[in-house]
Parts: sequence; C-alpha cells; structure tokens
Amino acid sequence: MATPVIELSGIGRTFAAGEQQIRILDDINIVIEAGEMIAIIGQSGSGKSTLMNLLGGLDSPTEGSYRFNGREVGELNADELAALRRDHFGFIFQRYHLLGALSATENVAMPAIYAGTPLAERQQRAAMLLSRLGLGERLNYRPRQLSGGQQQRVSIARALMNGGEVILADEPTGALDSRSGADVLQILKELHEQGHTVILVTHDAHVAAQADRIIEIRDGKIVSDAPNPTRDEVKLPADAPAPPPQDATPQALLGRWREAFAMAFRALLANRMRSLLTMLGIIIGIASVVSIVALGDGMEQSVLKNFASLGASNLDILPGSGLGDDKAMSVQSLRESDLALLATEPYVQAVTPITSQGMRTRYKSNDAATVIQGVSPAYFTVRDQAMQFGVAFSDDDVRRQSQVAVIGEDTRKALFGDETGIGEVILLGNMPVQVIGVAEKKSSGFGGDSLEVWVPYTTAGSRMFGQQHFSRITVQIKPDVSLDAAEQALLTRMEQWHGKKDFYTRNMQDFVKSFQSTANSIKMFLMLIGVISLVVGGIGVMNIMLVSVTERTHEIGIRMAVGARQSDIRIQFLIESIVVCLLGGAIGIALSALLGLAVNHFVKDFQMIFSVGSITTAVLCATVVGVVFGFLPARRAAQLAPIEALARE
Repeated sequence: MATPVIELSGIGRTFAAGEQQIRILDDINIVIEAGEMIAIIGQSGSGKSTLMNLLGGLDSPTEGSYRFNGREVGELNADELAALRRDHFGFIFQRYHLLGALSATENVAMPAIYAGTPLAERQQRAAMLLSRLGLGERLNYRPRQLSGGQQQRVSIARALMNGGEVILADEPTGALDSRSGADVLQILKELHEQGHTVILVTHDAHVAAQADRIIEIRDGKIVSDAPNPTRDEVKLPADAPAPPPQDATPQALLGRWREAFAMAFRALLANRMRSLLTMLGIIIGIASVVSIVALGDGMEQSVLKNFASLGASNLDILPGSGLGDDKAMSVQSLRESDLALLATEPYVQAVTPITSQGMRTRYKSNDAATVIQGVSPAYFTVRDQAMQFGVAFSDDDVRRQSQVAVIGEDTRKALFGDETGIGEVILLGNMPVQVIGVAEKKSSGFGGDSLEVWVPYTTAGSRMFGQQHFSRITVQIKPDVSLDAAEQALLTRMEQWHGKKDFYTRNMQDFVKSFQSTANSIKMFLMLIGVISLVVGGIGVMNIMLVSVTERTHEIGIRMAVGARQSDIRIQFLIESIVVCLLGGAIGIALSALLGLAVNHFVKDFQMIFSVGSITTAVLCATVVGVVFGFLPARRAAQLAPIEALARE
C-alpha cells in the first residue's frame, strides 16, 4: 500500500488572545492520497484557512502529528520546512500575493531561484508555464498591468514552477468574476488530471463541487469527510509530477545572491529620497575619512619634501653636550681645522660651516633687520639652494675674505623692491658688501621666517662677528652611505680630534621621525572623528532597514511561502544594507576626490594625495558598517513566521 502524501492525526491549533487560549482546530484527522482533488469547505472562522496553512508548512500545529510522504513535519527545522514548501507545494492565494516590483516572468520564476535553478532555465520554464496558461504575450507585464484573472494565472504558474506536487488553493476564485473563476477552476481540474494533488479551501459550494472529495469543517472540527457523489471519477496517472532538477552547485548560490542584489537596488530606487538620506551619514563619514587621510598624506609629503630640501642626508655638528646645554654658547671648539679634517672622510660629500647673527641691513633709505650667515660656497649645494639672479660666491672669495653677499628673495624685495639688486652695495651693520646673487625662495617654512643674507664665513668671522669659531658645521653624507653609520663614524673621529666630546650631532631624520609620529597621532585623532560619523551613519542605516523590514513584511511572507530559507531572507536584507553603505561610500569618495581637485588646483604649495590604500580602507569601512548595522534588521526579517508575514498587507 502506497504511503499517503499527507496524514494528519489529532491535529490541534490554539492561539493566545491576551490571557486566554482560543482553539481554532481540534482533533483533526485527515489522510490524503497522491493525485486526489479535495475541497475543504466551511464558513468564515471555521478554521479552514488555518488548516491550509498547516498543510503547506506556513504554520505549525500546537498538538498532533503531521506526516508528509511518511516524514514527520513537526521534526523539521525552519530551513527544512522551507525546502518542503519549495520542492513539494504550490500555493494559490485568494489575493494572488504577487510582488508588484516584479514582472510576471520574475514572479513565476521566484521559487526556482531558491531551488537553485540556473537563470536561463528558470526564465525558460516560467515563460513556458505562462504561455501554457494563456499569458505568453504578457511575460514582462507587472501585476498592476494585469486583470484579476490574469494575476491568478500568474499565481498558478508560480505554484507549478518547481513541480507543484501538491497545489494548495485558498479561495482561488474568491476575488474573480464568474468567467475568470471558471477559467481558473478549469485549469485546476486539468492539473488534477495531470496528476497533481489539488486541495481547494473554499466556502463556495460550486467550487467544492469540482472536487472528488469534500471535507467540511465547522468550529475547528471535521464534521464530514466523504466522496463527492456528483463528480466523475478521474483515473490518476501512476506518478505525480516531479519538480525540475535542482542545481546545488555554486551557480545556484550565485543566482540567489544575484536576486538579492537585484531586489536591493529595486528597493533603493523605489525610495530614492529615503535612501539618499539614509546614506548621508555614510557619505559624510567616508568623505571625512578619505579626505583626512589624503590631507594627512599630502601634509606629510609636503613637510618631508621640505625636510629633503634642507638636506635629508645632512648631519649638523653643534657645540655642547646636547639640546638644553646652558654652556653651549661658551664652547668654541668648532673651527676651520675641523672643516679640512671632515672633508677627508670617505663618507663625506660636502661640508660647510655656519655662523649667524642678527644685524641691521641698509640700502639707501631702506633699512631691515636681517640674519647674516657666514657660510662656505658648499652651503648652497648642501641646502639645495638655487640662484634666482646672479651667482653664489666662490672658494676664492672665502680665501680673500671678499665683501660679497647672496641675499634671499624676501630680503631683495625689502631692500630693492622690483629691482634685482645685483651689483648694488648694501651695508651689513657698518660694512659695505656687494650683492652678487639672489637665492630662490623656497616653499618650505624652514629658514623663511626672516630676511637672510649669506656672506663668506671668513668675511663674517674676521670682519663682522670678530670670532673664529662656528655656530655649527653641516656635513652632507654621500647618498650610498647609511646616515646612522656615517653619524657613528663622525662622532668617533671628532672625539679623537678634540680629545673630548664637546659637541653633539643632529640630523633631519630625527625631525622626520618626530614629525611623522606627531602627524600620525593627528591623523588618527581626525580619523576617529570620521569613524564616529560612520557609526552615526550606520545607526541611521540600521533604523531605516528596520523600518524597511516592517514595510516589506508581506514580501518576506511571499518569499518564504515559495521556499525562501531564513538565510535567503537574511542575505537579501544584509546585502541591501551593504549596498546602501557602499553607494554612500562611493559618493563619499567622489566628494572627497572633488575636494582634492579643488585643493590641488587652488593651493600650489600643497597637494592632497589619494592612495589606493585609503580608498580600499574606505570601501572596507563602508562594507563593515553595512554588515554590522544591517545584521539586526536582516536577522529580524529572517525570523518572521511565514503565516504572520503573509497576513500583513
């Protein structure tokens, strides 16, 4: 004897109403064989719709046993119940339950998405079913473009998409005119004749008369279960229709994800303004993060370039034991003999002394406070200082203690205005010198806060300052030599020459490391502000997604009814949240790029630097925010009970 397709034993269903329990179904016992056409009749409130929901796995009984093909349905988990609905049941609802955003073909193909059917195959099958039901010319119509009868045919085609072994029809003609109703009943009879098990739930005696067997339910109890005497016996085929083969490969998963992305974009386009407002926090946060990183990188590169212009491979030798040495001013150990010795070291490329004092400089009626620096010609190489006008002084000028000078660009403007000043004689204190060169102004902030004049160090020491020692000596290390190694060697040699350590060294790398540490701290603080904006934006996304779940509960119910797993629903809403955040992130990156173009165009001495790393970080941040703040709404959507979700319009 064949196993019944459906077997109910002692089924009861109660619902809580405040503190009371209302019994809707009581001791229901039904056996349904494969290929039968059964009508369940009863007045409104009798429990027939509740019974249909239990049969289709949309609801669970409070008590009793429900076996489908010999398998206990009460032992199935949520995903197994979804598989039962997807692979064995086809639902035809009184109000059609079609998704308005989808075409007829897309509505019909929906169950096959969750069955893992490849895209081309499910589209072909959906078109075939619709054509078979007389809708071949309306494949791309949306529900609102179809009549009630045509929408019900789409619903029937959807029920057959995965095979429809058991067709559950709840008042299939209730919302139709008489002609459309008759067409639908004819289709159901044809499906029965093809071997489908058809269960009609109705209060219409005319509809029930089409069935082979009529079960009457009243006040939650079965009052009669008998063959329909007016119905001719139909010879059933040996085998009920089987669902189409399912694809369990990664292609199936890809199809589910593709559908989730498509629905996410449809939802965003359907609520454009709300979607934009939802993205606003993400846009601000991402734009802040990317701009801060670009500004920080630009600032760092600009400062590092300035450091490099001062000599990234330079070492300064200064008198005293170190910074803060009160006796450093009285140490006079750095002298010309050190220059000759340092020049012989194999790791030294160039060396220059530096002695400086503040002094008044005059030209005719113009008078300015300047800093006079006594240097060697190598100074301009060591400092990478080019000439704007004229030339620098020479080694011969140093030997002859020539009264010549190179002035800075700001000094030229202060003394000569629009003139170059080359060849003119100026007074440094009381000593006249001839201007032979004007140094280009550097964009760095180093050494540019005062009016500068450079003279041969012999001239400054003997004729101006009255001293033979230097304020410091700058040594340029050869590019193929490690700065740290050269510094250690120089310390050792200088200590041997002086017989004691009455000096200390300083290099640009110390400044660079200190600056980079400070810059990174500032960037991290500013990025934290951007991250706070992202978190605020994420909370906004979560709130809107929770609202979206509430608004689309009915859609969730439809998808669950046709076989969507909890994971399918969860993925759909999670992807929607991620898409919102990624679109917001893309807009934020674009705004940051526009800001960068504006800054780079109008600010000549500074450039915002956008890196692949910063943009990748922004995208990852947007994705993480989407996942973290989209998880709760997605989880809530996935945990909705199918029957409760379907009940909400």
